[in-house]
Amino acid sequence: MRWYVYILRCGNGDLYTGLTPDLERRLIQHQSGRGGWFTKTTQPVQLIYHEQFPTKVEAVQREAQLKGWTRRKKLALVTGDREALKKA
Repeated sequence: MRWYVYILRCGNGDLYTGLTPDLERRLIQHQSGRGGWFTKTTQPVQLIYHEQFPTKVEAVQREAQLKGWTRRKKLALVTGDREALKKA
């Protein structure tokens, strides 16, 4: 089974980071308002980034790391701006 860590851009501009074994299903849940309280209240949502991991443990570790990052650093990751990522 593969695991995914993902970042959504919410309708209010906030970023949401999560993990799931089924990215397509989870995205549909978020977009339909069934993905959790936060994304339900910040519709619409758009997938802007994801990474794949072979184990849940690795995905949980990466999710925790990303949740500790600033918005600026997450956006640098999303855009692939390595210089900004180092500085953020």
